[in-house]
Amino acid sequence: MRTIALDVGSKVIGLATSDPSGTIATPLKVIKRQGIQKDTLTIVELCKQNQCTTIVVGLPLELDGTIGNRARTVMRLTKELQRVFTGKVLTWDERFSTSSANYSLIASNIRRKARKKLVDKVAAAIILQNYLDASK
Repeated sequence: MRTIALDVGSKVIGLATSDPSGTIATPLKVIKRQGIQKDTLTIVELCKQNQCTTIVVGLPLELDGTIGNRARTVMRLTKELQRVFTGKVLTWDERFSTSSANYSLIASNIRRKARKKLVDKVAAAIILQNYLDASK
């Protein structure tokens, strides 16, 4: 069974999916935000297409571990996903996933313009890989 992970931003959502064994995370795509209801339907449809039974939503906690404005916004999307999606929906601490994704892309000599298109789905893959590793 596959798992999908989300790196939710204010303008886009990066997505990554696992292999069927739940071992390796792979960047999937980036979708533009269109409001919670449309975003939810798009994500659920992608879950169906990729045969995902679990959604891991990256939760952008503050550095001290508290829930701030960004995390509250992500929680609203998470609650809508929990309402609509028939599988499991959970949150995962995503602090530093975007900066880790950027560092990884820089180390791979990806140019800035290309990095902007990749960073969100790579961040989602980092969130998912952390979740998968912790779940083993």
